[in-house]
Amino acid sequence: MKYTADWKSIDSREVPEWFKDAKFGIFIHWGLYSAPAFGGPVGEFTEWYWYFLNRKPNDDGINPYVEYHKKTYGENAQYEDLVAHFKAENFNAEEWVSLFQKAGAKYMNLVSKHHDGFCMYPTKYAWNWNSMDVGPHRDFCRELKDACDKSDVKFGVYHSLYEWYHPLYLENPEKYALEHLIPMLKELITKYEPATLFTDGEWDHPSEVWHSTEFLAWLYNESPVKDYIVPNDRWGKETRGSHGGNFTTEYGVIGGDLENTNPERTTEECRGIGTSFGYNRFEKVEDYMSGEALIKMLVDLVSRGSNFLLNVGPTADGRIPVIMEERLLEIGEWLNVNSDGIYGTRKYCVKDEGDIRYTKKGNTIYAFVMKYPFGEIVLEDVEYKDGLTATLFGYDGEIKVENADGKVCLSIGAINPDLINSKYVYGFKLEEK
Repeated sequence: MKYTADWKSIDSREVPEWFKDAKFGIFIHWGLYSAPAFGGPVGEFTEWYWYFLNRKPNDDGINPYVEYHKKTYGENAQYEDLVAHFKAENFNAEEWVSLFQKAGAKYMNLVSKHHDGFCMYPTKYAWNWNSMDVGPHRDFCRELKDACDKSDVKFGVYHSLYEWYHPLYLENPEKYALEHLIPMLKELITKYEPATLFTDGEWDHPSEVWHSTEFLAWLYNESPVKDYIVPNDRWGKETRGSHGGNFTTEYGVIGGDLENTNPERTTEECRGIGTSFGYNRFEKVEDYMSGEALIKMLVDLVSRGSNFLLNVGPTADGRIPVIMEERLLEIGEWLNVNSDGIYGTRKYCVKDEGDIRYTKKGNTIYAFVMKYPFGEIVLEDVEYKDGLTATLFGYDGEIKVENADGKVCLSIGAINPDLINSKYVYGFKLEEK
């Protein structure tokens, strides 16, 4: 099928099945902003550091970003001077990808260019403003792409449409799109062949200004990744939740009228483990979500038909903070036991309240209980059928299935917690003999 440069045609393309099956991915916000790692000090996105440096002072006449910048880097230091502090000397792509694989992630998105315009790969469209020309002198897209190709984790990229202070963007956004952005995107796609493309920074202009449908028609018809790439919905100020590939949310689990907000189009929630996407050196333990909370969020999102893109913010020297690593490994440990009810599943019925979430795969139903299973659990949304059997992931004992007024009742009794190789969320697999 040949796609034309209009939303009706572009929107007719199905999100590839591999993405619907994957469920869990890793976002990576890493760049010059990782050096100051300052978010006001806490509560704002650190990757917006340059923008906030130019923000008007507070009512007391102080801009905390300016004060921090002067104190840390000197009275006359500019944002561009951060290239000397972004060295990535401890970065190891294979170690990162190995961690993502242990976490159970099936894909990753590296921020190839954020709103500051600094690129994490060599490109003529950002001469002397990329990680090969200055700073660490390395091609991070290539190193991570090569590491992913040796693993089960697919390589993907984030790319900002706009750049805060690019002269051409400030002068003529449409000319910027035609002469800078679109050629840059085509170069990125052709050179690194990513499986996902997460665009952002679209909100100031409609998609016509960005020439989004023309680019997406090229992406779907001619690019080397036309058959499997998954773009998102951030292509103009009118497109989120309406046009493009998968629909994206961030720092907010899809809620409200769920059956209408999440019908057929695949969705993806993204958020950091803490309060920022980029690393914030001032965050404390209480600013980070616990492993239990992240696992419950993953299950809740998958039960709604959504993927979960969880962000890590590496340090300027190229390390993933230990607390983030610990959280990822905890998710991976849980997925090792419960993966059959997560990967490759589709939503069964959406629950916005209560302690039970569902997924399905063919005729098999999975019920996830978000508290320790004890006694009897009635699955009000599952009809009882003769011959229905149940197993509890991570437990070798018998689970009795009984009829409770036409609904399934799981009779569990009292199980010694040491006999269940799982925690936080307990998955039951329901099959017909």
